[in-house]
Amino acid sequence: MILFAAVAAPIVAALWCALPRSERAAPYVVASALTASLGLAMWIAAQTLARGSVVAIADWVRVDAFSALILLGIATVTCSAAWYSVGYIAHLRPTPRRLRVYYANFALFVASMLAIAVCVEPGLAWIAVELTTLLSVLLVSFTDTREALEAAWKYMIITLLGATVAVLGVLVLFWAQHAAGGAPFTYAGLAHDAPHMNPTLVAAAFGLLLIGFGAKIGLFPMHTWLPDAHSQAPAPVCAMLSGVETTAVFYVLLRLLALFQAVPRLHADSWFAAFGAASLIAAALLIVQTHDLKRLFAFSTVEHMGIIALAASLGTFSGNLGVVWQILAHAITKSVCFYAAGIVTLVAGTTEFAKLRGLQQRIPLAGSVLLAASLAIAGAPPFAVFLSELAIVIAAVSAGKVWIACVVVLFVGIAFAGTIAKIGGVLFGRERSDVHANDAPPLCTAVCVAAAVPILVLGLWIPTGLGMLIARAASVMAAP
Repeated sequence: MILFAAVAAPIVAALWCALPRSERAAPYVVASALTASLGLAMWIAAQTLARGSVVAIADWVRVDAFSALILLGIATVTCSAAWYSVGYIAHLRPTPRRLRVYYANFALFVASMLAIAVCVEPGLAWIAVELTTLLSVLLVSFTDTREALEAAWKYMIITLLGATVAVLGVLVLFWAQHAAGGAPFTYAGLAHDAPHMNPTLVAAAFGLLLIGFGAKIGLFPMHTWLPDAHSQAPAPVCAMLSGVETTAVFYVLLRLLALFQAVPRLHADSWFAAFGAASLIAAALLIVQTHDLKRLFAFSTVEHMGIIALAASLGTFSGNLGVVWQILAHAITKSVCFYAAGIVTLVAGTTEFAKLRGLQQRIPLAGSVLLAASLAIAGAPPFAVFLSELAIVIAAVSAGKVWIACVVVLFVGIAFAGTIAKIGGVLFGRERSDVHANDAPPLCTAVCVAAAVPILVLGLWIPTGLGMLIARAASVMAAP
């Protein structure tokens, strides 16, 4: 029941938001519900370490170490995003109805992401993935400007087209396993039946799923919705879209990777490496050219999805360890990047680099967090992302795939230089006197600072329980 409770808490909060005159309490009800989901996710992770897995319905709803880590990451980011929203959305002064709609969609969007982590049946996972699009599209268009509506439309069209392709992959996969007979249609069951499944059908399913889910993940060249959606959506929505939605969908592909790797002549690892390298290279070059703060962080997400794909292509335990650690480090770091960018938006009224100069003088605390988060997401030591990327480079060299290590080092270096050059100009450039400065909501600043603490802490010290969960998640990823 604890798995259902973690997903049900935001659903109950959404139902509250549907009540008339609930707008005053809605922000706090949703934030409290997601705080409860975080507590339940931590309890589930502890139970997983103690018992190996937590089962609600056999072959349908189950959590192991890998899914527990994904659940924990989603709950952590969405909890901080909910509390950040309390200050951020109030500052925008929406009508009572729009406020209720925002928080209802917010809570349901979180529930759909949590459902991805607890479902072990690929068909159910696909339904949860597509619900994330349907429930988040109104969040992307919340500001109701022409640009926001265009971004939401582009986001919906690209990801729903990807969904159509992905569902065909799920159906072909079901066909292949049904013809082979045997285990239930779950991640573990598919891996068990892999040697007996028709290679041609599995190859077709792999191509459909990689393209279909790749559109949602933001792999190049299906990434085009990311910069538009992130430049227009409210900052807490960007934190969820970029920090945990992309990796929650990637999680589904990673759970199926053991099946694809077991099929001879499919070369799934090579395809992962190709898409990963293309995404990393394209993102690094786009980061250097972008002129908008939130678009820069969106391209950074494409970069990190590419790094995860490259690490997954190694097919070794150390590579899987890098994948799991990168997923967690990216989630907590990218959310802080967008929290800081949100404060910049409220203070300066823009995120265009040409109009942002001298922000460190206007918002010293938030400016310092923006600098730290930018350094962290770009891969600077001693932050968490640096450790995960270093682990991936070492794993690539150990696996004899030096070219992957070289690609990661070179293009992460290019992205790092571009990011720091642009953020440095924003924070320490000559202050523009023609840009009106507003006050940032204190709650937004407090959440931003609090959420930044784990970025540094996890770069210097990994708690024993978390370290054990990461190691077990890497083992599960290799053999679900």
